[in-house]
Amino acid sequence: MENQQLEWKETWRDEYLKWICGFANAQGGTFVIGKNDKGETVGVKNAEKLLEDLPNKIRSTMGVVADVNLRKDNELDIIEIFVPAYPNTISYHGKYYFRTGSTNQELSGYALDSLLFEKYGRTYDSMPFPHITLGDFWHDAFDIFRKKAVASKRLTTEDVSVSDKELLQSLNLTANDYLSLAAVLVFHQTPQQWRSGAYVKIGYFTDNAEILYQDEINGALVGMADKVVDTIFTKYFIGRIRYEGIQRIDDYPMPRTALREAVMNALVHRDYSTGSPIQIRIYDNRVTIANDCRLPEGTTLSALINAHKSVSINPLVAGAMFRSGQIEAWGRGIERVIKLCVEDNLQEPEFIITPRTFTICFHIRENKIDEIVNDNTSGINGGINGGINGGIKDIQIRIIELMEKFPTISVKEIEQETFVSRRTIENNIKSLKDNGFIERVGSRKSGHWKIIKNTF
Repeated sequence: MENQQLEWKETWRDEYLKWICGFANAQGGTFVIGKNDKGETVGVKNAEKLLEDLPNKIRSTMGVVADVNLRKDNELDIIEIFVPAYPNTISYHGKYYFRTGSTNQELSGYALDSLLFEKYGRTYDSMPFPHITLGDFWHDAFDIFRKKAVASKRLTTEDVSVSDKELLQSLNLTANDYLSLAAVLVFHQTPQQWRSGAYVKIGYFTDNAEILYQDEINGALVGMADKVVDTIFTKYFIGRIRYEGIQRIDDYPMPRTALREAVMNALVHRDYSTGSPIQIRIYDNRVTIANDCRLPEGTTLSALINAHKSVSINPLVAGAMFRSGQIEAWGRGIERVIKLCVEDNLQEPEFIITPRTFTICFHIRENKIDEIVNDNTSGINGGINGGINGGIKDIQIRIIELMEKFPTISVKEIEQETFVSRRTIENNIKSLKDNGFIERVGSRKSGHWKIIKNTF
């Protein structure tokens, strides 16, 4: 059957030169004239003339030297055109084509940029941005990076005690005098301004595909995984929380670490040239994470499940996230996700791979929507965990835990620990004060937090 490197046509038309171009820009391939779509030989009537004309047409229109051969199949003439993969980009009448699966696609925009960079030994995330400077960045993401990198021991305090500019240079995120796309994705507060789709879309769906509510998570990649996971665990999952003495026991539909690993893999390895966001769909019994992703040619599911060499289409992004301590460099992400689910007594996740997409489906414990408490002041979730825990939300429990451990902690530091917005933190602190859980002792600058009650 037709595939990435094989195409059948009953007769020749000059428009099929586009297919030759597509093969040359991809892995190369064989174009067969004289077979129908089922692979049945029907023969070529003008085979001798095509044998003479085609090499010249291919060479003169694209500069491609193809191997054109006349062969016999069931006593019928067929012509096989073998097209090698070219190290440089090939165009046909000023347009670029690329063979993917059994289709031939015309490239433009981000996809064409990606091909051009790849052919000339560069990566898409190394693309320079001449119209953005370090002054356009907030510093929050750099602070998060420094904290995570030192905590993971991937970098030392001395390594990160440099200016933001020097930090970017040490991570190879600059291109001559310009910042790279990787720098924008990892550290800019709104990277979707520069690459549409550089965000995560989350939705809660019923089994008949009706969406009940949704969120869009934006921001720098260095803090994105934590924001996504915190949003799902505080708004989309029913967390059954109980206490044995002073020990808190959480029972969620799936392990947090497995979800975070999958989200991080999607963020780091996705194809940012397509303009489509990562989509996370949450149902009563499953969670799917789908993203555009170009896996290395020939990659199989069995190879991904087992330990394998880590290859990313965004090596600069991956390098920065590795230095921050959020990913490994050993290709064990999927293997680890499966192990975490099995250890949590869940069915192994399923994977759906196409030439351009990667989807993981987690089978989770029951997460029934009818158990969610409706609260008009904070969305349909209104405190999923709040309703279960007698009116206090999971994020509020986290705030109390931080205040109990660090009495002088500031709102900004709570924001950095939870990756929840400052406004949300302030609103929840006010709610905790009003309901008699906490109080502020002393001034705003030199005072501390006092926990009045911590049983929920």
